[in-house]
Amino acid sequence: MKSYEEQRVPSAPAPSFREQGDVPAMSVTVRVPAKVNVQLTVGGARPDGFHELANVFLAVDLFDEITVSSAEELRITCSGRDAAEVPLDHTNLAARAARVLAERHGLTSNVHVHIAKDIPVTGGMAGGSADGAGALVACDALWGTQASRRQLLDICAELGSDVSFSLVGGAALGIGRGERLTELEVGGRFHWVFAMAGRGLSTPAVFKEFDRLNEGVRIPEPVASQDLLDALAKGDAKALAAAVCNDLQPAALSLFPELARTLAAGKAAGALAGLVSGSGPTIAFLARDAADAKEIAEALSASGTCRSVRTAVSPAVGAVVL
Repeated sequence: MKSYEEQRVPSAPAPSFREQGDVPAMSVTVRVPAKVNVQLTVGGARPDGFHELANVFLAVDLFDEITVSSAEELRITCSGRDAAEVPLDHTNLAARAARVLAERHGLTSNVHVHIAKDIPVTGGMAGGSADGAGALVACDALWGTQASRRQLLDICAELGSDVSFSLVGGAALGIGRGERLTELEVGGRFHWVFAMAGRGLSTPAVFKEFDRLNEGVRIPEPVASQDLLDALAKGDAKALAAAVCNDLQPAALSLFPELARTLAAGKAAGALAGLVSGSGPTIAFLARDAADAKEIAEALSASGTCRSVRTAVSPAVGAVVL
């Protein structure tokens, strides 16, 4: 395994995400994927309030599309699924990404950022992080800043724990608070069913509950599961199902007990495994194949235990200029 910096950043400055021509682009659109955590092992709280993680990400083919164009001021708009729940102020990671990149290059962040939302909001699938990564890549292309992959990853790490993976996609092990990535080999396609809950969960609240549930407990250093890494490399869905884990799941279930019914419904429908995705509340179910995923999705939709159901395949590519 190699880190993304080792694998993909050459010694010479890397090119921008688009070739620079004589005529600047009027707008740039970037597609960015959702993620599922097949392993999320959590260590003790650090002095800065974050936790050390061993976080195995898989990108899945549910995407947001981020379009940036020149404007008189920084403005965020959003359409699509759950658009009303997306913040349109300075707290949006897409707005923060535009500002940070502009500051690094002595520019003004006067862009209109439009988010075409398809990734579930506050669902533990890194939709906000994906939007931050997409806006960063799009602004780099629009402004011709020609940032290297390493420079973009540095900004991603500054923006948030999951933003780096949203940029690179595929499969990766994230350590630290999840931002230091190592590329993982994946030997096949994995089929997923995602059950979306009727309300969201706050990531800080879930970590706080994790700390409460583990008060007085000695928490070991988080490490990646070799069985899980081997299952990914072989493309073995049954072996992956036996190895998936999420240390935040008890905390999410403590805050949102109804999720237990969704987990039970998916497993009763034949899922190989079910687990809370990230900090939740979306539940991810691993299926044997596409036909099995369709049957599980139909059963979950009929169960009345979730708001909506989506199917997806992993791995998927990271941020791509369209």
